[in-house]
Amino acid sequence: MQLIQAHRDALLKPLTTVAGIVERRHTLPILANILMRKRGKVVSFVATDLEVQITTNTEFGAGDQDMAVTVGARKLLDILRALPANEQITISLVSNKMTVQCGKSRFALQTLAATDFPTLAEPEATDISISLPQRTLKHLFGMTSYAMAQQDIRYYLNGTLLVFEPGMLRAVATDGHRLAHCSHAQDGIQSPREIIVPRKTVQELQRLLSDSDELVSIDCAAGQVRFGFDQVELVSKLVEGKFPDYKRVIPTNYTRHFEVSREALLASLQRAAILSTDKLRSVRFQLADNNLTASSTNADQEEALEEIEVNYEHEALDVGFNVSYLLDFLSNIKQETIRWSVMPDANASALLTLPGDDAFQYVVMPMRI
Repeated sequence: MQLIQAHRDALLKPLTTVAGIVERRHTLPILANILMRKRGKVVSFVATDLEVQITTNTEFGAGDQDMAVTVGARKLLDILRALPANEQITISLVSNKMTVQCGKSRFALQTLAATDFPTLAEPEATDISISLPQRTLKHLFGMTSYAMAQQDIRYYLNGTLLVFEPGMLRAVATDGHRLAHCSHAQDGIQSPREIIVPRKTVQELQRLLSDSDELVSIDCAAGQVRFGFDQVELVSKLVEGKFPDYKRVIPTNYTRHFEVSREALLASLQRAAILSTDKLRSVRFQLADNNLTASSTNADQEEALEEIEVNYEHEALDVGFNVSYLLDFLSNIKQETIRWSVMPDANASALLTLPGDDAFQYVVMPMRI
C-alpha cells in the first residue's frame, strides 16, 4: 500500500520540523517514532515527548487507502538525508514494514501500531486566543529566553512566563540571578492571564518560527497552550507553579546611567572571560572618571584587564558580575548601543536597557569578588 510520494527535499522539511522534539532515549520506545497519518492526499506527521506535540500537514499522499503508522524518526531522517537531492521518494507499507524507495535504493523499516502512539488530548475550551506576527513572538522569546533556568528544582523557573494583559503581551524569564523582560502592544486580549511555557517548547518555537509577518495563533486552555503557524501546530503542557513577581525585581528609581557600544563591551568581556575562574565566571567592574574597567583573575594569579571609555561622571563604583550573564544578554540583542543603569551600592543589581526602547529590561544581580 502506497503511503507517500514526494521529492526528497520536500519530504525532509516536515520531518525535520516535527523530529526536533523526539528524544533519543525514552522509557517508551514508541516515543522514538513519528506518527504518519494519511487521509486522502493529506499526510500528517506527528511527534511528541508527552509534554510537547508537533504536527505538520502536507499533501504527499499516494494511493487510495487512508492509513496511519509509526516509524523510527531518526532512522527515517538519516536515510532521507543520505539519499540524492531532488530525487523522487516512494514510501509504502508492506507486511507491517515501511519501505522507502528511491531509484535503485530500497530500505525496509520496522513499524509500530498507530493506535499505541500517545497524543495530547484536545482541550474542551480556550480562554485566550490571539494572533500576532511570527517575528514578534520570536523577538519576545529571543530577548528573554536566555535567562530561563535549566533543570532548576524550582521548576516554575524552567520556562518563560507569558503575561496576557488587555493591550499588552509580555515575556519574562529568570533563573533567580538575572531577569529578562520584553513587552509588545497586542490587541485582542480581553482579560489578564499568565502562563509558564516550558523551556523545551520555547526553544522549539524559536527554531520553527520565521522572521516574517506571517501570523502565529496562540490559544490558551487549562494546563495547555497551542501555537499554530504555516502548516505547523505545536501543543504544549504548561508549567504549573507561581512565577516570581517580576515587577518587584525591575528597578524604577535608578538615576545613574551610561551608554556603551554593545560590540565593544561584548568583545572586551569575551576576552576578560578567558582568564576568569571557571566555576565562578566572575568579572570585576570599576566605574570612575568616564572609564569602565573590566578585570578578571584566576587561581594561577593570571589577570585580564579591559578598559572602555564611557560617559560616567558619578562617584566611583566597584562591583562584580557573572560574566556569562552579561555575555548571554549582549549576544542575543542586535542594537548597537546599550544603556547601563547603576546605584552607588555595590550590592544593588544592574539594569540593562536599550536606548529609546521602553519595552525591554534586563536585571543582573551582583556577586562578591
